[in-house]
Amino acid sequence: MRPDGRGELDSLYFDYPHFAPPERPAQEARAPVVIVGAGPVGMVAALTLARHGVRSVVLEQKETFNDGSRAICVSRSSYHILERLGAVGPFLKKALGWTRGRSFYRGQQILEFDMPDGPEQKYRPMYNLQQQYIEAFLFEAVAASDLIEVRWQSEVTELRDLVEGVALTVRDPNGSYVIETDWLLAADGARSAIRRMRGLRLKGENYEGRYVIADVRMVHDYPTIRRALFDPACRPGGTVLIHRQPDDIWRIDYQLAEGEDATEAASEASVRSSVAAVLEEIGHAGDWDLEWWSVYSANTLLLDDYRDGRIFFIGDSAHIVPIFGVRGLNNGIADGFNIGWKLAWVLTRRAGAGLLDSYSHERRGATLDVFANATKSTRFMTPPSHGWRLTRDAALSLALTRPSAGQLANPRQMTPYTYADSPATLRDSAGMTAGPVPGAMLAEVALGEGFLSDRLWEGFTLLVFGESGDLPERADLTVVQLPATGAVAQAYGAGEGTGYLIRPDLHVAVRWPVVSAEKVDATLDTLLARKGGRA
Repeated sequence: MRPDGRGELDSLYFDYPHFAPPERPAQEARAPVVIVGAGPVGMVAALTLARHGVRSVVLEQKETFNDGSRAICVSRSSYHILERLGAVGPFLKKALGWTRGRSFYRGQQILEFDMPDGPEQKYRPMYNLQQQYIEAFLFEAVAASDLIEVRWQSEVTELRDLVEGVALTVRDPNGSYVIETDWLLAADGARSAIRRMRGLRLKGENYEGRYVIADVRMVHDYPTIRRALFDPACRPGGTVLIHRQPDDIWRIDYQLAEGEDATEAASEASVRSSVAAVLEEIGHAGDWDLEWWSVYSANTLLLDDYRDGRIFFIGDSAHIVPIFGVRGLNNGIADGFNIGWKLAWVLTRRAGAGLLDSYSHERRGATLDVFANATKSTRFMTPPSHGWRLTRDAALSLALTRPSAGQLANPRQMTPYTYADSPATLRDSAGMTAGPVPGAMLAEVALGEGFLSDRLWEGFTLLVFGESGDLPERADLTVVQLPATGAVAQAYGAGEGTGYLIRPDLHVAVRWPVVSAEKVDATLDTLLARKGGRA
């Protein structure tokens, strides 16, 4: 919502483009992949497919990007993905990196935490950037690709299964048509039309806590950190979150009180009054302007399976996670990257169809891990019962005099999920006692020039420590030789002859105390040509 007198897309800081409906070809060619939804997750999937040589058509019902700040926190692991897709440049120029958070209880600071960071890391733990910019920067990369076609103002109205694919009926301002595809990626959000057409339902838990998101423009000199206010004078009994964003935009999330009418709370007068009280609480006496606002509630919901035949669900179409801990967008970006490289390798015959069986296993596991952590944060931020509130407030009161108790207010920021028991990773080798385990994301290390991640190829990469003459020569693999001593070897628990096989999504597939060409060949054949998978 926007203030009276301003249009739906009349922003104080962002110029929304208008995308015309597509000029369709006279004869509709079958597409290898159709992606429904041109939000961040859908565009990441399209860019990943293109990076591996696969064409896609992206269908988007709207005529421009999403409005409001919505998802704003982009994690370090997502920046690594954006780099692999050739899209990270504008993000680095515009976004605000941060490492620190502070929590306050009744006006007194009870916690200051720092997320892991240091010179060995290429990117900061977290960056703040409004979703409009996230989508605009991704679309720049999409528009530059000859392998991606985006069709705006294009609504999917019907689905039909084919023997080896899906037929979609699409309606745009010029009429309706049918497009066939080998594979369909549903990235059409929390209210997914594709999910509804398939008769699928998200399952899980709904929380009672409701929040108002308000974007405010003001000149305010507080640093770029995450602020959480518990039981502040401006919202007695509630919680307020504050994030700085580019262009002097500040994101303020404040909890509605039990029994507070959401419709009334979402009125412009009420939002302005509530925001003014928050700004007074944090000591801002200067001018400010209201940009945009919305109301949301916290949920932990997901599908039983992220695959339905030739359809894969990614992002919010597959799962809804609470915002606490900034996991929603980052979880979705990882979805799009995960299915993107796997589907591309199957379509280009570098892998068998069995590789696709690992997608739902890995990404649903990641969502459940998010739920386990986000539930703790959500119950702390929005206690679901009187008993939970008493417990939370007792912990906060204790933190006033005992700093260690303040750790209970730590939002547990996201770390990449480890695919420990995935079909696309192998059991760990005996004798490895340090370093990233199979399924974990690559451990970044600073080199003399650049970083370890700079040395990785877009396909599989074999890290070999020390000298070894017994190395495989394959088109789907690049070999990077590293010293058996020094910072990288120490980070990986490596010695002479140690090998790590890194997947295209930067996760460890397997590691060996001593690597050989025979071991690598057998492993890749197992991972990429697994029999018995669903076609």
